[in-house]
Amino acid sequence: HVQLVESGGGSVQDGGSLRLSCAARTGTFRRACMGWIRQVSGKEREGVASIDSDGETTYADSVKGRFNITEDSAKNTLYLHLNNLKPEDTAMYYCAADWTVTAPAGLEAMTRPDFGYWGDGTQVTVS
Repeated sequence: HVQLVESGGGSVQDGGSLRLSCAARTGTFRRACMGWIRQVSGKEREGVASIDSDGETTYADSVKGRFNITEDSAKNTLYLHLNNLKPEDTAMYYCAADWTVTAPAGLEAMTRPDFGYWGDGTQVTVS
């Protein structure tokens, strides 16, 4: 069983920045399809950014040029760098990973209910 633990959320002003972290407490992200999903209460989950098992990154159009997804394999940690935040970015952000999904997978794969493992989420609020 893989445990993913997110951190780094918080409240920022319009235009601010945050860095979200997702630590794999067990196992590693090696060869995983991994990424970040966000959800606002009462709305569907939205894939934000992903790294496929072949290293290809994909971003939602709404965050392109503002968010950046990176991985530190030595620390077994996935990051999401959020810049120029807007109020519409307010959501609970979840980290997810699946070692059975082959590339190319992209954002849609992560929003499926049967997608691998999820963390408990970290809240981002922009005002």
